[in-house]
Amino acid sequence: MKSGFFAALALVASLSSAFGQTSSRTITMSGQGEVRAAPDMVTLSAGATSEAPTAAAALAANSARMQAVFAALKKLGVADKDMQTANFSISPQMSNGGTGNQAPHITGYQARNQVRVQLNDVGKLGAALDALVTAGANQMNGIDFGFKDDAPLMAEARAGAVAQARAKAETYAKAAGVSLGPILSIGENGYQGPRPLYNMEQVVVTASRAAPVAAGEESVTAQVSIVWEIH
Repeated sequence: MKSGFFAALALVASLSSAFGQTSSRTITMSGQGEVRAAPDMVTLSAGATSEAPTAAAALAANSARMQAVFAALKKLGVADKDMQTANFSISPQMSNGGTGNQAPHITGYQARNQVRVQLNDVGKLGAALDALVTAGANQMNGIDFGFKDDAPLMAEARAGAVAQARAKAETYAKAAGVSLGPILSIGENGYQGPRPLYNMEQVVVTASRAAPVAAGEESVTAQVSIVWEIH
């Protein structure tokens, strides 16, 4: 009875050892996939800064400018949901003091208002910039191109990353005289959303006075790490 029990233990130990030896023979490889495409949307930040002797006067002047800015955007077909106030402030303007013992004092007030705008038609960017400046916007704080839905691009980038990792693993395995077994694990090391790859040949000019802008391309990348069992 005891001999059968110890024989069973020996078999389990033998199988565990064999399994551990097999699982320890692995190859790990990383891959990266990249997909480039022309952006189909753009987000820009614009605003107005106004100065006046009093806070009320600065606010009134700034409000008038921003009302003109919103009206210009709506005239271009920008929906209310695609416009969002990003920053608003009123602050005193201080003198640096004068000669002698004159202390710094308030010389006036400055009002700032910024709006973040999403354009679902990249072709309207030039006209939008012109309309904003004409309406009174005196600040442009950034233009970001992107995609309305980057999920299909990310799927393609991930597939490319896996394919690259497999190709590299097969090359190493062949050189080492082994073969790839089943995949033991797959992990995503990270991905990068749209990042610009500017192409100055793509120029968008939508009106005779519109500012020339380059939409270029955006790049989406994915990185994976895969572990194979090797035989």
